[in-house]
Amino acid sequence: MKPNSVMLTVFTPAYNRAHTLHRCYESLKRQTCDDFLWLIIDDGSSDNTKELVEGWMREELPFEIRYEYKENGGMHTAHNRAYQLMDTLLNVCIDSDDYMSDNAVELIVNFWKEHGSDKYSGIIALDTDFDGNVIGKRLERDRKATTLSGYYARGGAGDKKLIYRTDVMNQYPQYPVFPGEKYVSLGYKYLLADQEYELLIMDEPVCLVEYQADGSSNNMFKQYLNNPKGFAFMRKVDMRYDQGIKRKFKTCVHYVSSSQISGNSNFLKESPRKFMTFLAIPAGRMLTRYIRKKVAQGINA
Repeated sequence: MKPNSVMLTVFTPAYNRAHTLHRCYESLKRQTCDDFLWLIIDDGSSDNTKELVEGWMREELPFEIRYEYKENGGMHTAHNRAYQLMDTLLNVCIDSDDYMSDNAVELIVNFWKEHGSDKYSGIIALDTDFDGNVIGKRLERDRKATTLSGYYARGGAGDKKLIYRTDVMNQYPQYPVFPGEKYVSLGYKYLLADQEYELLIMDEPVCLVEYQADGSSNNMFKQYLNNPKGFAFMRKVDMRYDQGIKRKFKTCVHYVSSSQISGNSNFLKESPRKFMTFLAIPAGRMLTRYIRKKVAQGINA
């Protein structure tokens, strides 16, 4: 595929978010740099998302809008489709209830032009809330680059905005799809990229975020019950790269629990860390009971 002449794809997975999607649209109209296009992946919405976007596409804008509808499959499947369609050097996901700071595209494009190379997978930047408060901790100004996992291992905290090279994301397998499930951690591709590349550090806010009550991050116990194969898959990946005994054992506990919930009797044979997984069986079963109890009580993570 011939690379697009613009540098950045802003892609937005959307599922019944017509009531919030306008925030992202308005923020893109305010951008101080138009070296981007907007790709919307409609993940099977039943509201008026399509009509809303088609109306925007008829307007005279300094940037291109692309719209793609697919059957509902969850955030990770929307990312799969976006990576199939993107043809720009860089990409950034802006969720359908979030929006970009007015100079975000300018910051990203200029920063990459000055510092970017094939050595790096992309850029790590800041998210803030709608009042401008940084989510979690700021990035390390005394470092030029970091892996995502390395940042958190050194005490980093809070969601960060990740701008990746499209070719890097496409060199790794797609997020797997498990029938009847709609969640696989987006961290799968990010963790694979961490093994070969670092992200350039840009300690600047580029995205303003709001966590919806029905968003995946606010319903994690239900996610555990509804998507156990997806969680077990990611736990097996984590086992290969986790650092430290405590972290490895915790991953095994979660793997046992997800395997129990999914009814996978072959979990021990499939584990990359069989002995530690065996030791984690009692704790994993306790975790399953705890998760089911919390969901029954209607308590979200």
